[in-house]
Amino acid sequence: NEVLQKIASLNKYSEHPLAEAIVKYGKEKQISFSDVNDFTAVAGKGVTGTVDGKKIALGNKKLMEEIHSAISVKLDEEVTKEQSSGKTVSYISIDNKAMGYITITDKIKETSKNAIEELLKDHINIIMLTGDNAGTAKVVADELHLTGFKAEVLPEDKLNEIKKLQDEGKKVAMAGDGINDSPALAQADIGIAMGTGTDVAIESSEITLVKGDLLGIVKAKKLSKGVMRNIHQNLGFAFIYNVLGIPIAAGALYPIFGILLSPMIAALAMSFSSVSVIVNSLRLKNIKL
Repeated sequence: NEVLQKIASLNKYSEHPLAEAIVKYGKEKQISFSDVNDFTAVAGKGVTGTVDGKKIALGNKKLMEEIHSAISVKLDEEVTKEQSSGKTVSYISIDNKAMGYITITDKIKETSKNAIEELLKDHINIIMLTGDNAGTAKVVADELHLTGFKAEVLPEDKLNEIKKLQDEGKKVAMAGDGINDSPALAQADIGIAMGTGTDVAIESSEITLVKGDLLGIVKAKKLSKGVMRNIHQNLGFAFIYNVLGIPIAAGALYPIFGILLSPMIAALAMSFSSVSVIVNSLRLKNIKL
C-alpha cells in the first residue's frame, strides 16, 4: 500500500488517461494522497516527482534509462513477459532504483472494433501510433486486424509521421486523447479528440467526440457524406431552376407564346425555390448513423 500511495499521489498531478486509472484504483483502496514536489511529466515516457522525501518515477524503460534507474535482469524479464500478453507496463522507481512495475490492461471497446472494421471496409488506411512497447502494440493491432502500427513513439514522432503522410499527398485524420497527441492533432488535416481526454487535446482538434467513442468517427463520416451529397443536389437544383426560370421571367417566351410571368407568380416561384432547398436539406435527419 505504501508504494501504491506514492505512485497514486504522483499520478494525481498527471493528465494522462492511464494516470487517471491509477488514481481511481488508489481511491478504491482508500489510500491517503501525499503532496508531491518537483512533479515532471516527461512526454511519451512517464512522470517523476518527490513524494514524502523519496524520488519516485513511473514510466517506461526509456524513462528509467533517462534517470539512470537500475533495472535487474529478473525484473526486465517479468516486464517483457507481461508486455507480450498485451498489457501496458510501467516501471516503478524509488530513489533511482527500479523496485517493481504495474500493469494496466486497456480493454478494447466493442464499438472501437466495429468502428475500425467499418473504416477498413471503406478502404481507409489506418495506422496505430502508440507510446507502448512493440509487444503490447502488436497484440492490440492483431486484435483490431491492423497491419500498420508504430510502437514506442514520442509526441514528436507522431507529429513527424503526420507530416510524412501529408508530404506524400495524403489527407490525414488523427484521433487522440492525451497531451502527447496534441502536436499531431494540430498538424493533421482533421484532428479528432475524445471528449473524455485532456483539454489540451480537445483544443488542438477540429472535432470532439463527446462520448469518447471511435464509432463517432464512422457516424461523422456518414453524416459528412450525406451533407456533401445534399449540397450538390441543392446546387444542381438551383442551377437548373434558375437556368429555366430567369429566361422565362425575362420574357423569352413572350415573342413565341405571348407568355409573361406576373410579379406575384415570380415571387411564388422564388419562394418555392428556397422552400425546396430547405425541404431537401431536412432529409439529412433521416440518415441512419
